[in-house]
Amino acid sequence: MTDAVRTPRRRVTLLHTGGTAGMVRGPDGAYAPRAGALATALARLPELADPRLPEVRLDELEVLLDSSDVRPADWRVFANRVAAAFVAGADGVVVLHGTDTMAYTASALAFLLEGLPGPVVLTGAQVPLVEVRSDARDNLITSLLLAATPGWAEVGVYLGGALLRGCRTTKVSTDGFDAFASPNLPPLADVGVDVAWRRELLRPPASGTLRVQPLADVDVVALRLFPGITAETLRNVLRDPVRGLVLETYGSGNAPTRDPALLAVLREAVARGVVVVNVTQCLRGSVRMGTYAAGRTLAAAGVVSGGDLTAEAALAKLLVLLSRGGTPAEVAAALAGDLTGERTPEATA
Repeated sequence: MTDAVRTPRRRVTLLHTGGTAGMVRGPDGAYAPRAGALATALARLPELADPRLPEVRLDELEVLLDSSDVRPADWRVFANRVAAAFVAGADGVVVLHGTDTMAYTASALAFLLEGLPGPVVLTGAQVPLVEVRSDARDNLITSLLLAATPGWAEVGVYLGGALLRGCRTTKVSTDGFDAFASPNLPPLADVGVDVAWRRELLRPPASGTLRVQPLADVDVVALRLFPGITAETLRNVLRDPVRGLVLETYGSGNAPTRDPALLAVLREAVARGVVVVNVTQCLRGSVRMGTYAAGRTLAAAGVVSGGDLTAEAALAKLLVLLSRGGTPAEVAAALAGDLTGERTPEATA
């Protein structure tokens, strides 16, 4: 044993919100969250005692959620718990979350947590930690290591060997261990034998004070265009008290032009203060409403280009911006900009 000064272990808070990773089988054989089950499973992981891992503090929600039940009000709770962990001295936070709505939560946290001093890594699993063959163990251990790595501070998603920017992610597989993709931005890190960081993409720790942005009860809806959609369908979707719409369009941001009533409904909604953001249904690429006449009609109606925003990020961003209380014009201008790495600046149209 040498007398060399040992580097103190970094501290990471594990925020357990629910999801498959911490679930156990119930009497009917179906997986469901159970209070205390994760703590029991963690106690059986010898890796957590390894000094190369950070010290882990478990923070478990009072009511664990299947991610299908997560609502915007829960995002506010998650954000406050993450902020409290940093105030208490955590170097990073891992959020254990179900995969079904993880991309929405990751996007929301990216917009809600302003001035992050360290990393926030969302992870989960396709198979619970208590099962013999599970992806939860690797996802959890790797996420703890990533969250304990200094020099970067943003919300990420880690599953299946890739650390992705949270507000760029979308779920692409129901049963693969690599369940998430970041179609328009490379991974922040590829994890194999070593961690291959893309340092040029990482957002640095903030020097200011960590703040949780407001999130009000604002009515925002999402609608995917389909052949044959009618003006009446769109009108019903946009009825009061809706204040925002994420419109998922064709290709580079195109919509039908043969039905003038459809465009009239959009113009009327924008005129009364509804903010409409245009995102593409395509997995990769960007909205460019000036390319085709079918896109220019949307721009003329007052629809805002979402660039290469994912639908999940567009919804979360719209909710947070509307919660700040700005005018529709101010919200539209902020949607067109890049707040936290959620869209490519060159991808505006």
